[in-house]
Amino acid sequence: MLRRMLLIALAALPLAACGSMQVQDFQDRQPRLKLEQYFAGETKAYGLFRDRFGDVRRQFTVEIDGDWNPETQTLTLDERFRYRDAETDRRVWTIEKTGPHTYQGTAGDVPGTATGKAYGNAFNWTYQVDLEVDGSTYRVTFDDWMFLQEDGILLNTAEVTKWGFQVGTVTIAFRQVDGGGANGGSDDGSQAKTMIWQ
Repeated sequence: MLRRMLLIALAALPLAACGSMQVQDFQDRQPRLKLEQYFAGETKAYGLFRDRFGDVRRQFTVEIDGDWNPETQTLTLDERFRYRDAETDRRVWTIEKTGPHTYQGTAGDVPGTATGKAYGNAFNWTYQVDLEVDGSTYRVTFDDWMFLQEDGILLNTAEVTKWGFQVGTVTIAFRQVDGGGANGGSDDGSQAKTMIWQ
């Protein structure tokens, strides 16, 4: 399972990478990413986990149902994972839009609150996850970066770290199922979407 692969990667942690990129740097980039629109409706995802050496350790698909409530400014994402070995998993996110550029979210295996900011075509989302492996729990941190491109393409990479050291990366490509989120979340009305994400 993905959690077991993360545990294996924890055994040999590299030096932490230091980055200075800020999501505000992308405030003038187009098309503008509207998270609550982009993820409304049905989405299917195809992903993989790579360890710190770049080796692919796990591949999986995800089916996501997204529901945006404009009255409460809340986006609910029901994510259902299926791995190549037929193992399954599920995560349900409740994400609140707290301001013009800010979001916060919770999920069952996420301690505390995830926080995110969206500017221009970019979204940065950080949170911790408690991974249960062989009766033990390991807390790791995800640093998610998403970038909306032309034609409704959304690219995302997630770096997984523990104690500031890289464990691996997760990438996922998403496509919108017919009847999914309005306008694909962008200002140009595109319906196609692909994403790399945790």
